[in-house]
Amino acid sequence: MEKKKILVIADHPMSFSGVGNQTRYIIEALVKTEKYKFVCLGGAIKHQDYRPVRIDEWGDDVIIFPVDGYGNPDIMRSIIRTERPDLVWFMTDPRFWDWLWQMEDEIRPLMPMVYYHVWDNYPYPKYNKTDYSSNDFIAAISKVTYDIVKNVAPEVGCQYLPHAIDTTIFQKMDVEKINEQKKLHFGDIKGKKVFFFNSRNARRKMTGSLIMWFKEFIDEIGHDKAILLMHTDPKDPNGPDLEAIINDQGLNEGQVLFSREKLAPENVAAIYNMVDCTISISDAEGFGLSTLESLACGTPIIVTMTGGLQEQVTDGKEWFGVGIEPKSKAIIGSQQVPYIYEDRICKEDFIDALKKIYSMPPDELDKMTKKGIKHVEKNYNFENFKSSWITLIDEVIQKNGSWETRKNYKSWDFKEIE
Repeated sequence: MEKKKILVIADHPMSFSGVGNQTRYIIEALVKTEKYKFVCLGGAIKHQDYRPVRIDEWGDDVIIFPVDGYGNPDIMRSIIRTERPDLVWFMTDPRFWDWLWQMEDEIRPLMPMVYYHVWDNYPYPKYNKTDYSSNDFIAAISKVTYDIVKNVAPEVGCQYLPHAIDTTIFQKMDVEKINEQKKLHFGDIKGKKVFFFNSRNARRKMTGSLIMWFKEFIDEIGHDKAILLMHTDPKDPNGPDLEAIINDQGLNEGQVLFSREKLAPENVAAIYNMVDCTISISDAEGFGLSTLESLACGTPIIVTMTGGLQEQVTDGKEWFGVGIEPKSKAIIGSQQVPYIYEDRICKEDFIDALKKIYSMPPDELDKMTKKGIKHVEKNYNFENFKSSWITLIDEVIQKNGSWETRKNYKSWDFKEIE
């Protein structure tokens, strides 16, 4: 049987980004079925060469076309004409896809469109209805996203299908190895607690507040009792100047450390094992992959109870870290996103969360650690993720067909005029 061809538009599948990471997982799962092959528009990174690329492990089953951004209508038309894909699969923030949905009348008569979607927060974004209705199927990364899609566009097929963690990489290391790594990277830290931030230095990530509030925490417990390690770019133009903050606040004696270089997943997993807690206090966070990776490595988390973070820190019964309820839910927006809640926590609640992790008895912390690992294994495991995507794509292909076999799509509606 001839393999069906899927056109993927997302971050380059060999990049280290969360989107690239999950895209690669999905491609790997479907290639192994020997029923699918891929053409990828690999974007979101700077390319040195724009010639098509084949990856050794996938051979001719995956061809990656490097593009700037995520492509454009002309590239899309060319790929459709030359490659004749049977399905279009795309992922990441909907603000990147206006151009693609505007081409729906050119694409969907030939093949179905599947969107892997995340949305940060309520109220229900009614302004997204047209975009949602431009897809044949939407896979929702978080429970919040699933609820939003089902209420805004109930006519569109939708399934809750969260991100997954490769626990062969993100797993708890043995204590002896952890201690070796700690000594190698931190030296003699004399029992200090290490709090970890692993994300972009962007406005919504609250990086400036994180440093300022951490200072108040160590002002209280002692500057020799805790370290904040930030794996981020302190000079990112999308966020505050973190180096200026630590210099002005007198935190340049090792209280706050930066890890600036891009790291392979194995190295990131080692860091999660070395630290005592991973922090994400974003005012908007669709999912938050770093906190899930942390839980898989047996490290508890401190998070804002917003978006996908809230389903990671608790299953409704047990807690796998500290969830901080927002003190304010302000409606913000822009011309492209007319309204959405921005969830802001307060300093006092954050410092209380730091204190809770800092002073937690070892036996209680160990119980939380084990529960967090089981939570990831049960709800975000790699095998369920892969099998769910295989089933989803199989069903969409079978139900909708493509090109000469295309069905279940019409570009018009009958409406009665009164």
